[in-house]
Amino acid sequence: MSLLRMLYLALAVWGTVHPMMLMLGWMSETGLGVTGLFAAWMANGAVAGLAWDLMIAAVALVLWILAEVWVRRNFSALIAIPATLLIGVSCGLPLYLFLRTRPV
Repeated sequence: MSLLRMLYLALAVWGTVHPMMLMLGWMSETGLGVTGLFAAWMANGAVAGLAWDLMIAAVALVLWILAEVWVRRNFSALIAIPATLLIGVSCGLPLYLFLRTRPV
């Protein structure tokens, strides 16, 4: 495996673990309610801007994955879509790049 692919994989793991640790800590303090999460995302302009930025980036990434899978027929790369939507762009993007750069 190339150094670049190892870096993509390491970023995908980091992009899963680090945000999840922070999210689980926040949820243990505030509870598991989704309404509290949405309220926190819109708490002020800075947080709302970041939340919208990540949502738009996630939509763009999903569209890119679908377009490339359609052309390249690399169906295993579709696993990056649920990773993006359920974990976040910090996991989905490096995971997709890891899957995309494998030797064919």
